[in-house]
Amino acid sequence: MACILALCFSLPLWDWMRFCWHSEFYSYMPLMPVITGYLIWLRRGELGADFRPSWATAAAAAAAGGAILAFYFLALNDGWIPARQDYLCVMMLAFLLLLLAAGFASLGAATMSAAAFPLALLLFMVPYPERVNAGLENFFQYTSAAAAHSFFSLAWTHCVQNGLILKLPDDISLKVAPECSGIRSTQVLLITSLMAGNLFLRSPWRRAWLALFVVPLAIVRNGFRIFVIGELCVHVSRDMIHSWIHHQGGPVFFALSLIPFFLFLMWLRKSEPKPQSTVKPGEKT
Repeated sequence: MACILALCFSLPLWDWMRFCWHSEFYSYMPLMPVITGYLIWLRRGELGADFRPSWATAAAAAAAGGAILAFYFLALNDGWIPARQDYLCVMMLAFLLLLLAAGFASLGAATMSAAAFPLALLLFMVPYPERVNAGLENFFQYTSAAAAHSFFSLAWTHCVQNGLILKLPDDISLKVAPECSGIRSTQVLLITSLMAGNLFLRSPWRRAWLALFVVPLAIVRNGFRIFVIGELCVHVSRDMIHSWIHHQGGPVFFALSLIPFFLFLMWLRKSEPKPQSTVKPGEKT
């Protein structure tokens, strides 16, 4: 059923692959089916052998996917011209819902429930609508600029913030552009937090806190990167704005952000109550 569905969506899937190939932000998306497959393989012992179809759930998922496609084609007839990103968002969401319906119809509710988390990660195959993407970039641009301004204040470096522009000594100005928002590394860190929380934490609340921790961590990381570039421009050379640390230094700061991330993960794991032993008093283990 999955092969037939993929054949029906072959054109949108091909467009999606080309879009991912040429996109800096969404280049991670083709890895999501691989990650999902690996996590399902890790849970292969939990899947069980109950493959009774869940027709009601399959019908609901198929109806949702069909409704999305119906509204899409109705909007086209009314003159809506979607951006490429919006078109792919609709098509991939409909594809995943229909794939989910096929899973419930062929594998059953028990198997699908056991693989719920890996399957949920497939949602990261859906590009954000263009307006949502722009809104996220705008949010991280302004918050990163504010964080950088705070770092300059702590370092006693004179800095005047005017929106996205940071004015430094010697008439040096830094503008936080969309490509400097750090949204790509933040998305990767969010996926990492969800996977780490599922693998190493038992409490849903602690998993949620780990995922939410990504947002302030990303803002601080990005603000620190802008601060370092600004300090180098002021104290070393204004040409440092064209150096590798600006254009290729993102992975270095991403790696640095993993230190507080894993420290927070370790603290959350240690703070979890230990599972109660099922061994009764007097019994041998």
